[in-house]
Amino acid sequence: MPSDSVPASPRPSRTANAKGQAFKQERALRTRRLLLDAAAEAFADKGFPGVTILDIAELAEMTKGAVYFHFANKEAVALALADEFYERLAELVDSARQGSGSPLEAVRGILTRTATAFRDDKIIQAGARLQVEQAFIEAALPVPYVKFTSVLTEVLTEAHEAGQLRPDCVPDALGRVLTSAFFGVQHISWVLHDRKDLPERIHEVLETTLRPNQL
Repeated sequence: MPSDSVPASPRPSRTANAKGQAFKQERALRTRRLLLDAAAEAFADKGFPGVTILDIAELAEMTKGAVYFHFANKEAVALALADEFYERLAELVDSARQGSGSPLEAVRGILTRTATAFRDDKIIQAGARLQVEQAFIEAALPVPYVKFTSVLTEVLTEAHEAGQLRPDCVPDALGRVLTSAFFGVQHISWVLHDRKDLPERIHEVLETTLRPNQL
């Protein structure tokens, strides 16, 4: 006698479920990356107050809903960009230190590589602008400049101990001076020349402050 029961559909395997979940996560990461890149372009060009969620969505060729799926509000986008800005700065510093033969070379490498990134990298440019627009952002962004100054001072201390600086040089003071010079020069270069001449201007700073016959 034929059975009236319908065979149960086979359950997806654990492997299939895992692959499906991995695909969704990968797609979500790609979407978030596109949104952050679009936000970086918007913040770098227009500044935090002048950017809306719709601006970010349109630059990413997505809907506002896609933005809100990943970020609660514009402040959350700014915070994510600021975090990535400082991560990239740290990577630049580490790369310069590892690729240098001496502490003084590391100082030069840190400043020149960072200058190039400020000229070319929208994430870096957006982070720099967010630094100076913190008063408009209702979120606790990282404190600017402190870590950069600390790293420069650390490497300058190594250079001083290695006899690469004048005996009367104070690494703490020189670290503060170089940080102030770097961020001041990058701001002026941004305002006057859209940072196109920034590497050359930082080279001038280095030649003026760290020339061998002035050590």
